[in-house]
Amino acid sequence: MTDLVLPETIQSVLDKYIEPDDIFCAILPAVGEVLQCDRCFLYLRNPQTKFGKIAYCWRRNQNIPDITDFQWKLEPPSLPQADPLFAAALRTEASIYIEDVETASPKIVNQEFERKNFGHRALIHAHLCQDGQLWGILQPCVFNQNRIWSDYDHAVITQLESELTPLAVTYITNHQKHGEAQSHKNHLSG
Repeated sequence: MTDLVLPETIQSVLDKYIEPDDIFCAILPAVGEVLQCDRCFLYLRNPQTKFGKIAYCWRRNQNIPDITDFQWKLEPPSLPQADPLFAAALRTEASIYIEDVETASPKIVNQEFERKNFGHRALIHAHLCQDGQLWGILQPCVFNQNRIWSDYDHAVITQLESELTPLAVTYITNHQKHGEAQSHKNHLSG
């Protein structure tokens, strides 16, 4: 099987930008358009400290909730129990494609958790993993209707996982260095 060539709108972002921040800002709208989604967000996390945030969020329109979180927050210890999708991501399992949150198995999806925190009806829970650790989750989703994810959708996400994972690691590593320097600076000035 040959590797999928990413759609031009996505590939051009990867070709144009170098910095993870620039790529993430530009790629989410392209992914949303290519996959015909309502929202696409990127959750980034440090697997050592378990701090994370939804650093980037694209929405098709203003009626779709923006769930960007600019502050790094410690993941609640209960999160893997409350969210089976997150638990699967922590185990670095293959990405999960949910066609309908309302009819999915409770072993895979906590419907109430998804409804309360995200509001979507169908989603892709794409796991950005490296060296047995979860560094991020790319989550394209659809509101108000179910969605059958095509082989093409799967191929695009699989390719994006390999492209975005090293960028997520770089982003987290750079943030960690900046955060440590800022923390040290604050300690010295305090």
